Amino acid sequence: MNRRQFVTLTGASLLSISVVPAVNAEPVSKVSGLTVADALQALDQLQKAEVSTLGKWNLFQVYTHLAQSVEYSMTGYPEQKSWLFKSTVGSLAFSVFSGKGSMNHGLDEAIPGAPALSEEGDPLQALQRLRQSLLDFIAFDGDLQPHFAYGELSKAEYEQAHVMHLNNHLDEFELG
Repeated sequence: MNRRQFVTLTGASLLSISVVPAVNAEPVSKVSGLTVADALQALDQLQKAEVSTLGKWNLFQVYTHLAQSVEYSMTGYPEQKSWLFKSTVGSLAFSVFSGKGSMNHGLDEAIPGAPALSEEGDPLQALQRLRQSLLDFIAFDGDLQPHFAYGELSKAEYEQAHVMHLNNHLDEFELG
């Protein structure tokens, strides 16, 4: 077997493995609206359900990552992309995501400069942290900090970004 045949067969085998659904599992419903109130309702449902993640991160890591993002919108992100990036690629990406009402990003990419996500931790505590961060965001009346990639966002834009971010991570969640 030559290299090309090996690569083709290996790729086809991996593809067939990756599309086989888990037995007795169903995807988690996405947040129906793009408001924090809708996100909080979805989090309440997740707390009551048996949820697992198909991604590289466990539930504790995902919930912690999502909470960090909300918290950093109020306190400041540890690292920022360049002004040029944020005013071109970053703002364009947010415009596209906002227009579609959904985002797509690397689901195992940490927030630049954020503390490493521990593999150990209580998912329910991390879920409560995420819930509290969203409540804090709604109550926040100070100046929001620039997003590390999108730049300056209004409170309404940040709200949409936070819910789209949650929905994107829900792509890797399943019930069952």
